[in-house]
Amino acid sequence: MRAEISIVIPTLNAEEELPACLETLMEGLAAGLIRELVVSDGGSKDATVQVAEAAGARVITGDASRGGQLQRGCIAARGNWLLVLHADTQLVAGWSSVVARHLDQGQGRPAYFGLRFRATGLMPVLVAGWANLRARVLGVPFGDQGLLIRRRDYEAAGGYPDQPLMEDVALVRRMNGLVALQSDALTSAKRYEQQGWLRRGTRNLWLQLRYLIGARPDTLARSYEQERGEEM
Repeated sequence: MRAEISIVIPTLNAEEELPACLETLMEGLAAGLIRELVVSDGGSKDATVQVAEAAGARVITGDASRGGQLQRGCIAARGNWLLVLHADTQLVAGWSSVVARHLDQGQGRPAYFGLRFRATGLMPVLVAGWANLRARVLGVPFGDQGLLIRRRDYEAAGGYPDQPLMEDVALVRRMNGLVALQSDALTSAKRYEQQGWLRRGTRNLWLQLRYLIGARPDTLARSYEQERGEEM
């Protein structure tokens, strides 16, 4: 199979998480799926850029804004398909065969991975279960589940908006026919463990609700950062 996929990863001070994320991508490279790796950095002060360059990534730099970083990264990417991942996401072994099958048989539909946390216990299972249910029923997966989408469909949907929060929701709400891949993305549970699973989960739901009823992303971002500051 000809390499079709551009991997796009937004980063900001991700030197601890990025190496493991990149390591899980190696099977896709061996399978001939991956054309290139594009890392869109938001001004990291650690060794993130050096880690990315050592892995052979093309690094795009700009202001720190998840939506803006993804927008720049996807514009720079040259593959027929985009696979957008977060730096703290690790794809499970065997993902490349699932994605290859989707490219062959998925009729070009955009797709996402199932969510699992790199943590044990009941709360990680419940929170991930809710996220997967929401994605299947409402068709709204979040960025930590990854997004596999044809470039032309990405462009037809208007691409990622340059906004600090909910850029993933803004994009997928403009797309139809999203399907769940039969493979999982393992994501970090660090923020949930620091803030508490119930508190963090409730806060996320509240932010999502406010966004869906019309709150501006920059307003939500200021509110989120203010709450984080009060906790520190």
